[in-house]
Amino acid sequence: MQNKVITPAVFSFLKKLEKNNNRDWFTGNKKEFKSLETEMKSFFNDLGEEVKIHDEVERVKVFRIYRDVRFSKNKTPYKINFSSSLSRAGAKLRGGYYTHVQPNNASFIAAGFWQPNKEDLFRIRKELELDASEFREVIRNKKFKSVWGELVGDEVKTAPKGFDKAHENIDLIKKKQFIFTRNFTDKEVLAPGFLKEVSNSFKAIRPYFDLMSDVLTTNLNGESLLD
Repeated sequence: MQNKVITPAVFSFLKKLEKNNNRDWFTGNKKEFKSLETEMKSFFNDLGEEVKIHDEVERVKVFRIYRDVRFSKNKTPYKINFSSSLSRAGAKLRGGYYTHVQPNNASFIAAGFWQPNKEDLFRIRKELELDASEFREVIRNKKFKSVWGELVGDEVKTAPKGFDKAHENIDLIKKKQFIFTRNFTDKEVLAPGFLKEVSNSFKAIRPYFDLMSDVLTTNLNGESLLD
């Protein structure tokens, strides 16, 4: 397949939108927005097809530019980015991919478990309580870290209810999110190879996803929950 590229016009429009984040300006520039939105949807769909070469992707979701301001202190009506998520397919595959395109070197990709439900979160924590050696081995791998760096995400202050705050793996157990991110400059995003670079980065997260999928589809005795 011929990889799509992101054009400079995308960043140019988003920069103007940041300075004119109001409905009147947006309405007057709606035609340009719709053209760029089509371009970005095509890029995100192409990315989904590229990732399908090395993973099972169930759905490509392109997020709308309209902000939900009901519960936000920031009342500007529009996002200043284009973004998309890829959901892995089926109950046996867990985790997801996220791509965020924003000017001024604010673009990034992410992969992992952003808001795991309470059952999944408890299962992950119990696994880490039992033995975190394989988990640490995967995330400390030099090749893995060269792409994704360190595990990030929100965490509780001391320990989740029912867990020992002095446990040797409490640094992992207290996390509420289990995600990795990688940042990109504007120059990197506009480069011809950006789509391929993102896809390759997502491919590099597979050892982590494979481990977590195994954890989340078995009980603590290693017995499958999918039967």
